[in-house]
Amino acid sequence: MAEEQLGFDIPGEGERKPAASEKRGKSAKGAVNGEAVSGENAGPRKLQDDEVFDYITGEKVVKLTEAEKVRQHIARALVRQYGIDPDDMVADFSIPVVNKKTGRKSRRRASIAIFEHSQPKELQYIRRIVVTKPRPNDSRTVSKIRTFAHAKEQVDEVADLMHAAGPDCLFGLWTDDKDLYFIRRDPSRFEDEYRSMANWPRGDATLFDAQGNASSLATMRRADEAMLRFAFRRCHNYIHGNEGLPKDAAFWQFLYVLFAKLYDERLVREEGREPRFYVDSDDLADAAKNDAGSPAVAARIKELFDEVKGVYAKEKLFNEYDRLTLGDGALTFITSELYTYSIHDTSLDALGTAYQELVGDNLRGDRGQYFTPNGAVRLMVEMLDPQLDQTVFDPCCGTGGFLRETLLHVLHREWMPKDEKKLSVQERARFETKRRDDLGKYAKDRVYGTDFDPFLTRAAAFGVMMLTDIAGNTFQLDSLGFPRMGSLPGVEPALKHLHRIAPGEVDILLTNPPFGTDIPVTGPVLDLFREEESGEEKQQSIAYGWSRQEDGTLKRGKPATSVAPERLFVQKAVEWVKPGGRIGIVLPNGILSNPGPDDEAVRQYILDECWVMASVELPVEIFVVGAGVNILTTLLFLRKKTEQEKLEERLHGELDYPVFMAVAEKVGFDRRGNPLHVRDARGDRLVQEYEETDEIVVKNVAVERRIKRRDFIIDNDLMSLRDRSERHDRPSVITEYHAFLDKHRNELPWEKGEKE
Repeated sequence: MAEEQLGFDIPGEGERKPAASEKRGKSAKGAVNGEAVSGENAGPRKLQDDEVFDYITGEKVVKLTEAEKVRQHIARALVRQYGIDPDDMVADFSIPVVNKKTGRKSRRRASIAIFEHSQPKELQYIRRIVVTKPRPNDSRTVSKIRTFAHAKEQVDEVADLMHAAGPDCLFGLWTDDKDLYFIRRDPSRFEDEYRSMANWPRGDATLFDAQGNASSLATMRRADEAMLRFAFRRCHNYIHGNEGLPKDAAFWQFLYVLFAKLYDERLVREEGREPRFYVDSDDLADAAKNDAGSPAVAARIKELFDEVKGVYAKEKLFNEYDRLTLGDGALTFITSELYTYSIHDTSLDALGTAYQELVGDNLRGDRGQYFTPNGAVRLMVEMLDPQLDQTVFDPCCGTGGFLRETLLHVLHREWMPKDEKKLSVQERARFETKRRDDLGKYAKDRVYGTDFDPFLTRAAAFGVMMLTDIAGNTFQLDSLGFPRMGSLPGVEPALKHLHRIAPGEVDILLTNPPFGTDIPVTGPVLDLFREEESGEEKQQSIAYGWSRQEDGTLKRGKPATSVAPERLFVQKAVEWVKPGGRIGIVLPNGILSNPGPDDEAVRQYILDECWVMASVELPVEIFVVGAGVNILTTLLFLRKKTEQEKLEERLHGELDYPVFMAVAEKVGFDRRGNPLHVRDARGDRLVQEYEETDEIVVKNVAVERRIKRRDFIIDNDLMSLRDRSERHDRPSVITEYHAFLDKHRNELPWEKGEKE
């Protein structure tokens, strides 16, 4: 078999890109080679590694301190979620403040001052104040979320600035990326009084419903991805730190509340019911004084969750052990964090990312499961490119990353506008959510997952439900024994879907099986890999002992008494897909490179049964950061041979055909999770100038604006097509794979077979 090697060059020796690329020597469109202007008269200079372009101005250079990281994060949210024009913001605005006790004057800086739209940047026109602080150092001990009732110092800091800015400054915000407080000035009182609020109004609005009731979905807003992830994290951390529950137990309790929220939105939207998932002004006022919470809020949330369990009783997603045990304080806190958001109208991409981060941080398998980082998941799905009429199956689904990514891939390919990258994030969210019902029908009919762990299969089902409003087809069973053996609860319901997931019926199989010789497979299940259902011996099987003959060829020995699970899953994956079906599987590098006969037997099985489409070797960083394990892996892509193709090979000999092979060196971050940027030959970071569309809200009217930006180029060989901006012309694995297919399509035996 001929192999076309598409490795990546060493950094610093020209542009790192696959050797087969025809774009060598070109820099990114709009690149400024790391040069930047700091101030109007400073002139061009190179940016240091601890400097970034300010999000507010788009071109000012700022030092990326820990405090600055938080400010940049909030500035983006002010635009993306609240529709505030960045031209109305000023960072580090100096405000004269009078000490109430001593009468002394001093000048303090608002991290971000937000001015009345189109007015001069003067004190009397400030309408909102933001104070940001560095994120506290992460501690190994459990840390509590500090509620408004325990944040007098933080609230007073913002209140002093708001008071100094004048009576028209009505809203404030304080955050250190862990704690966050929305503050409003009560204009109805003679003396200033600063109260807790659940969220800010959008745009330049100054009117606020003092009752704070989410009386209809119209009062909610879709969530920005970063702010949604932040809210999810705060809710979980409150349960973990303030309620004392372990991380995994805290995850399930939060999930129960989240689905009560989704269910409440559904009733309001589809049946015109009055909302029950909310807090009112009295609840917020009480929460500002103590953490006891509202019994009325807690009762409503528990009532909603009981109804959720009833709605999904047929799917058996819940059992008698699924109880919402959180106290009034926790339920009130979580409700206040989430009730102003319309989850249904939030970008499905944002929901998928937020959910993946939540489950990845808090659920860990103990049977060799290494949850696949999202960058690898998205690349694998794009390379296999599932179609609407194809069944996608993951027999080791874990928390459902491949299932959710398949849904998002189909959503963007089938139903999103071709020019979606030119749309604002808000407009893209509107297009995505309109197709939720279509996506649900596809998920119900074509997307399946199984896993041995009951908690993971439920997490996967809930992840699908968050995107589609329907429970996912995920079943707890032993995938290696199914469908001929097994007694776990998911076997019976899974058998009803054999027309989709029986061996030989699956179109696309995507999986990351458990690795490790310390969790070998033993017992009767091994016989299933050696015998057909009729009792006849299988012509091809991995489940034997293997040795070498004198001439170096493999010799099959006695039936093996134990086999590493990843080897068996290779055979099971091949048996599961139909002839012509495709496989994407994550494997430890050893199985593809170790010289031992057992591993060579796996490789020979693959070559006998499949066409090798592609092999992508991953660097260790992606699993170190994404899954917390130090392991070298390869993504292997296969297409199962038809009986006719195997017959022709037996008659005419093995075919020599090209195979796409790539070694990814960079995945956008280092071992510590710090971002990696593209650099020129001198080591300076390349910069791109571009425009992006954002939706600004002026006088309660959403107006699209093109905003100029300058930013660094993320160095990521796994960058997916969906994440790839139009301005980005650096090669990645997926772009080179498509180029490889275009060049060699007539030489690929499976392509020839399909044409015939």
